Amino acid sequence: MLSFGFKGTVEQSETFLDALKLWSYHGNVGDARSLIVNSPKSTHSELTPEEQKLADIEPNLLRISFELEDADDLIADLDRGFAKVSRAKGVGHAA
Repeated sequence: MLSFGFKGTVEQSETFLDALKLWSYHGNVGDARSLIVNSPKSTHSELTPEEQKLADIEPNLLRISFELEDADDLIADLDRGFAKVSRAKGVGHAA
C-alpha cells in the first residue's frame, strides 16, 4: 500500500481518477484487484476536517494498493491519468 498527495485541484484529482482503467476505486484492502481511493472522501469521510488534519489526512490524499495486475500496466495506467490531467489543464505532471 502506498499513499501520496495529489498536487492539483479537486477537479484535476477527479479527472485523474476517472482516467484510470486498471485501478478499482474501492476502500477495501484485501481485494485481488489493485485499488485506489481518496481516503478523505471515502474511508475517512466520517471525520471532520479538523480530525482529518490531526490524523495527517490531507484533502488531496490518494491511497493505492497493488495486487495481481502487471506492475508495468499499473504504472502505465497511472501515467495515463496524470497525462489526461496535464492535457486538460495545460500543466506539468500532476503529482
